[in-house]
Amino acid sequence: MYPVNSRASYLFKKYYNKVARPEEVEELICLLKNISDDELTRLMREEWEKLEPEHSLFDTAKSNEILDAIFPRKTYVEEAPLQDNKVRRMYGFQMLFVAAAVIIVLCFGLYFFKRVGPEIPQQMVTVPYFKDVPPGGNKAILMLADGKLIILDSLKDGVILRTLNFEVNKTEDGQLAYQSFDRIPLNAKNSEFHMIYTPRGGEYKVILPDGSKVWLNAASSIRFPTVFQGKTREVDLKGEAYFEVAKNPRMPFKVKSRDAEIEVLGTHFNVRAYSDEKAMKTTLVEGSVIVKSRNSNKTLKPGEQAVLKGEAMLVSTVVVEEQIAWKNGLFLFKDASLEDVMKQAALWYDLKVSYVGKIPTKQFTGKTSRKVNASEFMNMLKYIGVEFRREGKNVLIMK
Repeated sequence: MYPVNSRASYLFKKYYNKVARPEEVEELICLLKNISDDELTRLMREEWEKLEPEHSLFDTAKSNEILDAIFPRKTYVEEAPLQDNKVRRMYGFQMLFVAAAVIIVLCFGLYFFKRVGPEIPQQMVTVPYFKDVPPGGNKAILMLADGKLIILDSLKDGVILRTLNFEVNKTEDGQLAYQSFDRIPLNAKNSEFHMIYTPRGGEYKVILPDGSKVWLNAASSIRFPTVFQGKTREVDLKGEAYFEVAKNPRMPFKVKSRDAEIEVLGTHFNVRAYSDEKAMKTTLVEGSVIVKSRNSNKTLKPGEQAVLKGEAMLVSTVVVEEQIAWKNGLFLFKDASLEDVMKQAALWYDLKVSYVGKIPTKQFTGKTSRKVNASEFMNMLKYIGVEFRREGKNVLIMK
């Protein structure tokens, strides 16, 4: 005799891969009817802990396909009056199965199972959806000293610019690399400034002339000299970026953003300084940085974050993984406000988000890959009771 949870997992994997026999589909439905809410919750918790951070949590298209094959779509989308107990019980069972199916998709990581064996044709009820929005990717524009613009994502790999002092390469792994030459004596006239900026839905990695590495998040820009000279290495940042600064004690590295300056010798840190956000946040991963503003001067230790809001600066300990999740290809939230969650979604998917009335005071905890489509990301919010309507890139939060 198979344990119920193991048998359900086995049958659901077969159904998911379209190799289940008709009698196995019937058995699966019966098993799901008899699994208690507590058992489903326990299974979900156990399997959640096994998931790797980069795994997608939901495969929306697949779960909708499965549900459509079992119930007519109107039974769980349209709200019909419940006239008697019999109808109420049937409606309740259908809703329970919907929840169970989605939970099973999550629990057993079905998004990552490979299809095996011959595909068995099945009659699937498909309902057209509005066009989904794909995730962001490597998109950026390089502006040269003379104002010329180069769209990097449509450019072939290789050398894109070479002068006596430096050259710029677009590498195979989708990044821009600067290299300075020491062939001739440098002076102020030898250096010029370039700027790289990413659109909404874009990100890019840049290797600066000194070897420092910079990851730009969506809707961000960095301005820097093509050759670092003098006593300091200075760059200007708008938006968000993660820095891995090459060590050079004789030439400190400075990041200027908004009304603040961050000074380092060699370290890893993240700066979030979008102009439409009230605060600028600097999070130190390793090493040491000094955050300077008009009225404050704070030295950070690893794991600390300086929040500059107006003229006030507050330093606190944070979970670094949450602050730099975007750089590691993740959405990672812990007790985050719905507004903060939607800001990240809007930047990455280039969405226009609006609210009916006041912004709901809901908090969200969860994680998923930044490689999922917008529909998968948005469907996670249903689990905290968020009601929304999405048409392409327009999202209306209703509750």
